[in-house]
Amino acid sequence: MAARAPDVSIVIPIYNEEGILREAVTELRRNLAAVREDLGAPDLVFEIILAENGSRDRTVDLANGLAAEMPDVRTFSLGEPNYGKAMRRGIVEARGELVICDEIDLCDTDFYRRSLALLRARGCDLVVGSKAMRGSKDRRPILRRVATRVMNGLLRVALDFHGTDTHGLKAFRRAALLPFVEACVIDKDLFSSELVIRAGRADVSIIEIPLRIEEKRPPSINLMKRVPGVMRGLVKLTRVIRFGGEP
Repeated sequence: MAARAPDVSIVIPIYNEEGILREAVTELRRNLAAVREDLGAPDLVFEIILAENGSRDRTVDLANGLAAEMPDVRTFSLGEPNYGKAMRRGIVEARGELVICDEIDLCDTDFYRRSLALLRARGCDLVVGSKAMRGSKDRRPILRRVATRVMNGLLRVALDFHGTDTHGLKAFRRAALLPFVEACVIDKDLFSSELVIRAGRADVSIIEIPLRIEEKRPPSINLMKRVPGVMRGLVKLTRVIRFGGEP
């Protein structure tokens, strides 16, 4: 008998994660049992999609090994470091009606529980986990917390963004968000921001919920090295969305 299609696809971009990959995936799979119990949905089927992008360590081999060993884990490799492109492909290839976008150093199953409850109740089409709204607990280094608020401010000025966060954990109804995923012109760091902004401008039903953030390891890419690319992406995104320019 063929395995039942998943109800929920968890998409996790990975880059140079050999140090935590197996432990994080193993713990996530174990914690999904509690999510099912809390939702009162013991038959809820999850799949985990490891979207590898350009790792220079043993991440590719480890991801392939996990996929061969664990029937609910799938993986692919882009061959280039590109967070947004990996996330986009993972969403496109997802088989679940609902999709969760996560980070390997978070795997926040409390967010899963709260966001899936909203989506399953048809309360909205997109749940954004916010690191900056009232009630959030952001325990990242101060520079990263400041960077989040600066970026949110830039998005408000440039693109009339009305939320409190765009980059991070999200859960959504795949059919409702896929047209916006396919319309996105920015990859790398600002893909998530473009997706949330496009959905918001199209009046997709969005709810923000606060997050508790405590990362398991330092970022795999230095924050300051990302700044020039992020600023170029912001200029491009503003031209395309605000002024209807070419990508």
